[in-house]
Amino acid sequence: MSDARPTIGFIGLGLMGHGMAKNIVTKGWPLVVLGHRQREPVEHLKSLGAREADSARALAQACDIVHLCVTGSPQVEALVRGPQGLLAGARPGTVIVDCSTSNPVSTLALAAEARAQGVHFADAPLSRTPKEAEAGTLDTMVGAEPEVFARIEPVLRCWAGQIVHLGPVGLGHKMKLINNFIAMGYAALFAEALAIARKAGLSIAQFHSVIGSGRMRSPFYDTFMQWTLAHDENAHRFTISNAHKDMRYLAGMANELGVVNPLQAQVKNSFAAMEAAGQGERFVPMLADFIAALNALPPAAEAETEHKT
Repeated sequence: MSDARPTIGFIGLGLMGHGMAKNIVTKGWPLVVLGHRQREPVEHLKSLGAREADSARALAQACDIVHLCVTGSPQVEALVRGPQGLLAGARPGTVIVDCSTSNPVSTLALAAEARAQGVHFADAPLSRTPKEAEAGTLDTMVGAEPEVFARIEPVLRCWAGQIVHLGPVGLGHKMKLINNFIAMGYAALFAEALAIARKAGLSIAQFHSVIGSGRMRSPFYDTFMQWTLAHDENAHRFTISNAHKDMRYLAGMANELGVVNPLQAQVKNSFAAMEAAGQGERFVPMLADFIAALNALPPAAEAETEHKT
């Protein structure tokens, strides 16, 4: 490991963040992580050579480039602002990279506050799943000034297989919301189509024999259907509450732009209904069971018996 390499900070060691941080430290970059009540990922990264900071401010003081990978804008704002926040400890030239799925309005406001202190802000939200985070093959869409992107790109390559630099800060989060609208739209469509098929007398296997072998098949379909087909809850570990949050952010962006978005409102409400029913911590593929229940159908785990005599 070269001492000339910048020190990287990482806050948010959840389903995605742990794998990302692991790839940074194992690929030779000095790493500082923020302590958390969930000690297992922190201790694992420390065993690989990472150091631990006890506040965002202390982490910023020790780092040149800081990654955030948390739930959304309220959490990002709390970590950046305040007497113990990143801006309180960051030196001029420090780069804050928000990998969360955040509200672009908040992102642009934070970027302006950072700029006033000589600190750079970039958005690099993620696509794909925790499996790719562990493998270091996530997709990321980046909003950053060219010189800032040049500084952070070598670090992004530790955990990303595909990097698209879209332009100035804010564009990454805008594109991420659009990306997630398409993904969650697929989820809502597949869930409803499955319910209609089953009501019409078709089995899940028959549905899959056509959709899973035709033009409608996609990588998203493959991970989404693993719950319905094989009851694999780990294939697509993205929660209903996170999906609903992202759709609320996109609805807000559409409202600000004056965009007519009736389909997106329907997609958002699919996740709103499931979260309101107390199932926000379940994963997105399980929307198929929720829509099935609304139609008096048993969950996927019991569906094998539908066509057996």
